Amino acid sequence: MIRRDIPFTSRLSTPAAALVLLWLPVHILGLPWLLYRVFGVTDEIRLNFLTYGIGAVYMLIVGFRFLRRDFDALWEHPGRIFFQVIGCYAAMLLMNMAFSGLLSLFVDAAENPNNEAVMDMVGSEYGKMSATAVFLAPVVEEMIFRAAIFGLLRRRSRLLAYVLSIALFSIYHVWGYALSDPMSWFYLLQYLPAAYLLCRCYEYCDSIWGSLFFHMLTNYVSIRALSLLEELL
Repeated sequence: MIRRDIPFTSRLSTPAAALVLLWLPVHILGLPWLLYRVFGVTDEIRLNFLTYGIGAVYMLIVGFRFLRRDFDALWEHPGRIFFQVIGCYAAMLLMNMAFSGLLSLFVDAAENPNNEAVMDMVGSEYGKMSATAVFLAPVVEEMIFRAAIFGLLRRRSRLLAYVLSIALFSIYHVWGYALSDPMSWFYLLQYLPAAYLLCRCYEYCDSIWGSLFFHMLTNYVSIRALSLLEELL
């Protein structure tokens, strides 16, 4: 449920939001192409690490004032943010089970190509993959999908803010695979719970640090689980 009475003061300035959104095509297409074609980075793990690393530095520079201002909410209400993060994570686990059951009606949920690719990379270079997934990727993705997209739209329509942020975040994680295999679009269902709860965590914490920590926690647990699974296999 999306309550109507949640106060929300976190706000990325419009110029900063524009710079964040302009980075999205650079992050998806421009920077990987430059690293691959010009600098000869062919290793996928290193390519991801550099792409997210450069993106994270960019986001910290562009969003420094916003991140500093939102840190006040974290400093003033650490308990509230802590319990929101833990509560959202618990809710995500329950929702994931339900959505996995729904997904199994169409495809094998265990064969998500994104998860398989991450598992392969975790087995090869755990350190770089952990740094990318736990620290770098959350900074880039939270600034784009929550601070810029959700934050800007929420000033006008809370429903639209949720719908567009959830949809774009989910599409972002599967579009590359779906271009070659249309059945991969069904894996969107696996990302809907996290996409919704990241928005909710951001809104209820009234600080981007809430969704950022939730994102980091989610990715850390996933990476550890994939690492253990890789060892067993």
